[in-house]
Order: sequence, then structure tokens, then C-alpha cells
Amino acid sequence: MYLKKPIWSDATPENPSESENGEDSDAAAMVVEELVTSLNTQRLYRELTLSLRTGLRDACAEFSFLRIRGLRSLLKTLRSVADSDSTIRLFSHTQTITDLQLVPVLFQHSLKETEDDRVTSLDHIFSVDPMKITSPSTDAEVAVALRVLEGCCLLHPQSTLLAHKHGAVRVMMNVLSTRGVLEQGACLDALISILLDSSANQVDFGACNGIEEVAMLMRDKQADENLRLRCGEFLLLLVGHVNGKDRSPISSVNEDIRRLLGEKSASLIWAASQFGSTSDPEQRITALHIQAGRVLESLDLY
Repeated sequence: MYLKKPIWSDATPENPSESENGEDSDAAAMVVEELVTSLNTQRLYRELTLSLRTGLRDACAEFSFLRIRGLRSLLKTLRSVADSDSTIRLFSHTQTITDLQLVPVLFQHSLKETEDDRVTSLDHIFSVDPMKITSPSTDAEVAVALRVLEGCCLLHPQSTLLAHKHGAVRVMMNVLSTRGVLEQGACLDALISILLDSSANQVDFGACNGIEEVAMLMRDKQADENLRLRCGEFLLLLVGHVNGKDRSPISSVNEDIRRLLGEKSASLIWAASQFGSTSDPEQRITALHIQAGRVLESLDLY
């Protein structure tokens, strides 16, 4: 090991042809490196599109167990995509291709409202063609579909526009008020992901009285404790995101929380949103959980 750079490393070659050969070899190495990078990118893109097509095919199936299999495959793909910026860019490109878009499939199948399945005609009884029967979405299917929606919107923010076109907020508020604890928890996480920087979805959230629905769940002492805690985390994230944005469609969220949860709980939520968060994801999650617990304690005192 040399403590100083060897004196011969700075020496110019006596033969000019050696210098030219060295430059040529460097240029060739750069070309080869670019080619390898390009081939790797193409390979990753092929693997990503294949994984998406396979998952989407099952997610469109008539039977719930097949749809769950497809949704779990898509969720696994999204988790792999989140590992690097390069794969996130590739995924974002796939979502500009209609056949590979996740959001429409979610709302046309797993998150399809049951009222859309009402029988409006009896013609199939008198025809020879068999009626196409689709099994209803199970609780597990809805929960996984919401996780896929959450991941898709976080990795590709433009997907929130597609979600708005399919009435995502209205569908999710229905899930929040009628489904079980498993789906409600996933719904709160997905809901915050589609509200971030999406004025259209925020307008829908206000029109659906979203704050009132979340506050009602949080005030219900008979509800699951973890779900109430998740409601507190949702409000903390929402206030932290909206704070300082006067033009936000839900800029009155602080006043709404004060009216629905009381002065003390609203003050705690507002104060928590004023402090910057650490860069460590685990510490952020821990801090959010603690703050939500304090808000819940303040609410239970009254």
C-alpha cells in the first residue's frame, strides 16, 4: 500500500501509441458499460411488465380466490419496485399504458360496489347463453386491493387522477362505514395516499364528510382500539400535509377537528404537525403511533 501516489503513475508514456490505445480502451469500456446498463434496464422492464400482466389477469378473474392470488402477486411486485428509483421510473412508465394500469382493474373488480351487481333484466333466463356469475369480494380481497391501491398511488402519484375518475373516495368511505376492522385499517392507509397533493380527491373527501366519518370512528369507545388509533394517525398525517396550504380544498380541517373532537384533541393534533419529523422511517412511524395514542387518551378523558 502506497501512502503517496507512485511517481510513475503520473508519467506520460514514452510511446504515443500507448496513450492512444489507452484512450481507445477507455472509450470501448464506456460503450460496453452503457450497453450492459441498457440491456439490464430492458430485462427489468420485461420482467416488470410480465409480472404486472400475470397479476392483472388473475385480478380480473370471476372467482375471489383467483383475484386474491393476483392482488397478492401485484402487491409483491410493488414492494420490489419500491427498492430503487430506477424500478420506480420503470413502473411509472408502465402506468401510462392502458393494459398495465392497476387502478381501473381494482375498481372494476375487487373494489366494485355491490349495488353494481343488481339484476336489471331477466333475459338470461330465457336465453341459451349461460349467465356470467362473478363471486363477491371477500373481506381479505378488499383489504389486499386497498393495499395495492395505496402502493400504486405512492409510487405513481398520477394514479390518484385515475382513482378520482372511478370515484375512489366515495367507494372508500363506503368501505370505512360498512366493512370490518381489517378493511377499515387498510382503507385509512389507502385514503391518505390518494388525498396527498390531489385537489380533486380532497374535494370529494370534503363532499363525503370524510372528517366526520373518521372522527365518529375515533370517538366510538366500542370500536376496535387499534382502529381508533389508526384514525388518530390518519388525522395527524392529514393535518400535517394540509398545514400551511391555504388553497387546499380541505384547509378547514383544523376547525372541523376542533368541532368534532374538542379543543384539547385538536390542539394536540395541531401541535404534533408543527414539528419536523426525523429522516428514519421507523422512528417516524414510532413517533406517529405515540402521538396518535396521546390524542386518543385526551379524547377518552371526556
